[in-house]
Amino acid sequence: MLAQAQAPIVIKFSHVVAPDTPKGKGAQRFKELAEARTGGKVKVELYPNSQLYKDKEELEALQLGSVQMLAPSLAKFGPLGVKDFEVFDLPYIFKDQGAFRAVTEGPVGADLFKKLEPKGIKGLAYWDNGFHIMSANKPLHAAADFKGLKMRIQSSKVLDAQMRALGAIPQVMAFSELYQALQSGVVDGTEGVPSNFYTQRIFEVQKHITLSNHGHLAYAVIVNKKFWDGLPADIRSQLEGAMQQATTFANAIASTENAAALDKIKASGKSLIYAPTEAETNEWKKTLMPVHKEMESRVGKATIDAVYKAANFSAPK
Repeated sequence: MLAQAQAPIVIKFSHVVAPDTPKGKGAQRFKELAEARTGGKVKVELYPNSQLYKDKEELEALQLGSVQMLAPSLAKFGPLGVKDFEVFDLPYIFKDQGAFRAVTEGPVGADLFKKLEPKGIKGLAYWDNGFHIMSANKPLHAAADFKGLKMRIQSSKVLDAQMRALGAIPQVMAFSELYQALQSGVVDGTEGVPSNFYTQRIFEVQKHITLSNHGHLAYAVIVNKKFWDGLPADIRSQLEGAMQQATTFANAIASTENAAALDKIKASGKSLIYAPTEAETNEWKKTLMPVHKEMESRVGKATIDAVYKAANFSAPK
């Protein structure tokens, strides 16, 4: 009798953004590499655009084992009690992508991932998605321009403090609900990266975009720890290799994808794109720097200092 073929190990990989983004393309690359490296012993099912879960529900689903893999933004770990990750939301903490990767690819990034393990989560990789821009239906040149605006943020006490420092009213909202909320005026503006602005059509319902580069968007690719630890050692090793390659790919395309998205937004003529002057940027920085001090008690001064050191951060004068 012929031996019955063993069913493949299924990894459900859920995320909230479009397939045609750096994260979406990184997930697709991981799927291709994982299935090829394991000779079909692993099947990766991708669920983009919040098909399975909205932002807030994702982590609970992972902890319960309903999905095996996610790539949430780093602020999502705060509600789990791992508030150290909110350091990544501090305004102007990374001067460039090199500074960000000095943190995530070094001991600080590894130590942060270890803090997830008691929650049943294993961190596999950090994926970079570039710098945040701001948008609204009015020009945002100076900090005073934010006064009274309802600005959508993802759930993060740091981002809440950031918007309040600017005089705006922060509104926590699922990413999947943002377009309609902007279109209907439930919120006035938002922050995000160009690739997400383009693929989610945010630019269609926002007249003004400012290239503030005030924050940085990154994701942690994470798995259910029990599932991961239970994999055969050879399969796990093959998947780790696939993830390393997918991470290199996703990080490499982040800058070019965001630049291309910005070009497409400009070409649409629907949003007026503004690059702040050096004096305006310095004013934003001085307005937002108190958020760093304010968040020390929440994020942890030791964590903030470790990131400062690794990222070679210096406060504006």
